[in-house]
Amino acid sequence: MAGDYDVEFIDGDEREARFLVRGVTPAFANGIRRAMIADVPTLSVDEVRVIENSSVMFDEQIAHRLGLVPLTTPDDYEIGETVTLALDVEGPGTAYSGDLVSTDDQVEPADNNIPVIELKDLEGSETPQRLEVEAEAVLDRGREHAKHQGGVAVGYRHLQEVEVVGDADEFGERDPHILRGVIQEDGELIPTEEFDHDLTSRYPGKEVEVHDVPNAFVFHVETDGSLTVEELTAKAVDSLHDRAAELKDAVQL
Repeated sequence: MAGDYDVEFIDGDEREARFLVRGVTPAFANGIRRAMIADVPTLSVDEVRVIENSSVMFDEQIAHRLGLVPLTTPDDYEIGETVTLALDVEGPGTAYSGDLVSTDDQVEPADNNIPVIELKDLEGSETPQRLEVEAEAVLDRGREHAKHQGGVAVGYRHLQEVEVVGDADEFGERDPHILRGVIQEDGELIPTEEFDHDLTSRYPGKEVEVHDVPNAFVFHVETDGSLTVEELTAKAVDSLHDRAAELKDAVQL
């Protein structure tokens, strides 16, 4: 229990999860979603110094690809603070995100297997293709640039309840009744994929009605690995709290 709302984990792991929040308004639920996307800062490559690039790809393309590599983000960094990473790879072979070496042990690629560039032997030359760069990663927010959005897929929908209102028409057509999300049944939370999203499979021969549970929302959150789902959610709520406190102070006479 946190304040007047209740949070219940449904399923998932550190990178992708679903959880239920009860006792919040639609506006507050949307505020959490927006804060996860726009307000929670993450580290991302912002400047690249190319020392050597004999690959077939332009320097700008290399820089763009490095900017898309998610980096783990420690708690003790402030907005605008930077960290240096280096990449030095020689062909033949592929340069991966895991080849990036950071000056801070807390900062590393969230995924090591993101390909950056394939380096080959140069035909007619004894020197293979080589890529050596230094990159500056900066801490900033998603509202400044999409590369800083730690939440790559953040959404929510109402928790729903299914009411059996009678028997289905014996001679009626058995059309599928598709529902996606999570339903509440006798206090139990049931993901709809457990019955292939088809209520006619869950309630054969029955006529049902679906109702939204007031002020109860199921969040589905996926991160890029720079933060865990728990960290992203907690930081988003903290951001809302801080902004509300700033507004309260601003309007006091």
